[in-house]
Amino acid sequence: MDWNEVDRYAKSLIKEAGHKIRLSFYQRIQVESKSNVNDLVTNIDQEIEQFFIRHIQSVYPTHQILGEEGFGDQVTSLNGVTWLVDPIDGTTNFVHQKRNFAITVGIYKDGIGMLGYIYDIVRDELYAAKKGGGAFVNDERLPQVGESSVHTAMIGINARWLAPNQHINHKKLLNMIQECRGTRSYGSAALEMAYVISGKLDAYISVRLSPWDIAGGMVIAKEVGALPSSLSGEMPSLLTSNSFILARPKLHEELLSNYIELK
Repeated sequence: MDWNEVDRYAKSLIKEAGHKIRLSFYQRIQVESKSNVNDLVTNIDQEIEQFFIRHIQSVYPTHQILGEEGFGDQVTSLNGVTWLVDPIDGTTNFVHQKRNFAITVGIYKDGIGMLGYIYDIVRDELYAAKKGGGAFVNDERLPQVGESSVHTAMIGINARWLAPNQHINHKKLLNMIQECRGTRSYGSAALEMAYVISGKLDAYISVRLSPWDIAGGMVIAKEVGALPSSLSGEMPSLLTSNSFILARPKLHEELLSNYIELK
């Protein structure tokens, strides 16, 4: 497998898909709900995923494709090469704001992340990494993330997890937000991962994410020294949904030890 060739092809698909999404701003978008009224999907999500699948299969017919909208393969194993594709991560932002959403793609070989991408379409910022080759945004190399403590940290977290819920001890999270420098919520897991990777955030926490949300970002994060895990400290599965944290190394340990308690 020539991973440089795969990298070039993946980037070309992502940029072309981004162009198609920008053009859709001038079209009438069809919006539907999936699991609940807040879980949106549009005809553009579906068309872009089909675009990826059609082109990947034409060049790499032996590769598996796991996509959010379900047009890819029924992936039960990461043996061989698997593409994990989210055509629009942050669909609610896409519908309401026309910003703060991204394409994200992870390409894995036998479960090992080889290539990762997060494309902020509106800002035209492509975060990309190849295993062992460093991480880049628009071909500018990103530095290692360094260290921070909770008292100086900006943390990405959705406010819904700060209210009483069945998944996590919200009182400990309230202690965290009172002690950290600040919190933000952008409505796109991929972008919040990109912001940790590039130093705009120090950590990102979510109680529930899918494999396609995190696959690309995890490849990039490892190249800058940011640590991904579930909220129980294990490596996230790319075959099931997960709780998730991405953070600078010492902060990762501090948050898991002192502020996060799953129910």
